[in-house]
Amino acid sequence: MQIYTGAQIKNWDVYTIEHEPIRSIDLMERAANAIVEALTARWDKTRPVVVLAGPGNNGGDALAVARLLAERGYGVEAFLFNVNDKLSDDCEANRQRLRGTKKIKNFVEVNDSFTPPQLDASTIVIDGLFGSGINKPLAGGFASLVKFVNAAPATVVSIDMPSGLMTEDNTYNNRQCIVRASLTLTLGQKKLAMYLAGNEEFTGEIEVLDIGLSKEFQQRFKSPYSLAEEADIRRIIRPRPPFAHKGMMGHALIIAGSYGMAGAAILATRAALRSGVGKATVHTPRCNSLALQTAVPEAVLSLDSDDRIYSDVIRLDDFDAVAAGPGLGRDETTAIALMSQLQRITCPTVLDADAINIISTHRPWIAQLPKGLILTPHPAEFDRFIGTPANGSFDRLAKASDLAVRLAAHIILKGHFTAICCPDGDIVLNPTGNAGMATAGSGDVLTGILAALLARGYNQREACLAAVYLHGLAGDIAAGEKGQESLIASDITACLPQAFAQVFSTELKR
Repeated sequence: MQIYTGAQIKNWDVYTIEHEPIRSIDLMERAANAIVEALTARWDKTRPVVVLAGPGNNGGDALAVARLLAERGYGVEAFLFNVNDKLSDDCEANRQRLRGTKKIKNFVEVNDSFTPPQLDASTIVIDGLFGSGINKPLAGGFASLVKFVNAAPATVVSIDMPSGLMTEDNTYNNRQCIVRASLTLTLGQKKLAMYLAGNEEFTGEIEVLDIGLSKEFQQRFKSPYSLAEEADIRRIIRPRPPFAHKGMMGHALIIAGSYGMAGAAILATRAALRSGVGKATVHTPRCNSLALQTAVPEAVLSLDSDDRIYSDVIRLDDFDAVAAGPGLGRDETTAIALMSQLQRITCPTVLDADAINIISTHRPWIAQLPKGLILTPHPAEFDRFIGTPANGSFDRLAKASDLAVRLAAHIILKGHFTAICCPDGDIVLNPTGNAGMATAGSGDVLTGILAALLARGYNQREACLAAVYLHGLAGDIAAGEKGQESLIASDITACLPQAFAQVFSTELKR
């Protein structure tokens, strides 16, 4: 599913108006009706409503909502902030319509001074000041108004976007001047900012309202941002041939573990085997031999010449994919071995955890990385790798995308909505997963899934999309069984069979 930018959302409205066709005021009325249905489903007429409307189309939406709620018997006070004596055409039309209704409790047009209404804990505040139409921080009187709303004990509902929050980049926004909504009723689809960490304190709960925007527009116009869907993953995942044997299903090499970190190697290897790879070889220091042979008897063990760390460069002729990094440690000998290994890469390769940390401490090596890598950093690892973002998750996402293009790599920036940054500039967000997966070893499991899918013949983009989705889906299934608080990494691996079965449900019914 495409995730449109603020500029594209405006174009989507225009395209709908021109091609449905529908008058813009009627599209606004359609949106207002959808908003009112959502509001009345949650709160009855005993709750007083205060509507705050700005001078643009978001304000027009809010005035239409005020009128429709009043006509349904709600006690509504509406305030239109027209400080520059200039309204959008549709906001002006809804001002006239609201003036024409006798059921509104109070309608005030604010041109200069403003006497704030009483906002107690029972009040529903409808924020229709700016929505998705701003591109700079709020200041002056509107900033003061936002601070007044945020200080009140009322329940705040924002239309489309909390006023003051920009649709994409809030790197240099003034966070004190953004409405903190309890609920955001967003129109058409979630905006990019709603998928980024740090903005949830402003949006509160998010409900997407379908207002009948053009489906044809979605088919014709592409955004650099998209959200993966199960149908996308189902198209990627290929069923095993009936006459498959292990030689057809790929051979993955996992370079992992150091003294005290056998668990990381075990988690990655188990996940690879649970993801259908024909054969998995794990290369690890000798100290981990007993643990791995006991915990993962299905794996082939390749022991390093060093007892405690990874130090050997391995011939790759027999492998279809390589994953390196889980529990590897950051010893300088390991670092040199890793870079020597990367210079001999002949197959798709995943770098995770300490492999990324090693390169971060040897920054000149970044320019020597081979093309086609998959890197899987969490935010702190990425910041060490490329530098701390100026302020916020959008800047980090932009840097990850730039790096993916520059390195011709896929960068999986892990988080609540994990972002897959592709070498062509596309950014795909993943919808599966939950906060319970914020636990040690979760990333090792993802690395194992990636190694398996690459070894089985999936290209890098396919492997990234499928692995991240399945990893998150297995985590969701595990959270349903164990609860988020008690989730551990091995639970994710244990639920991979169910995740594959869900994605394969169409094929399994045949």
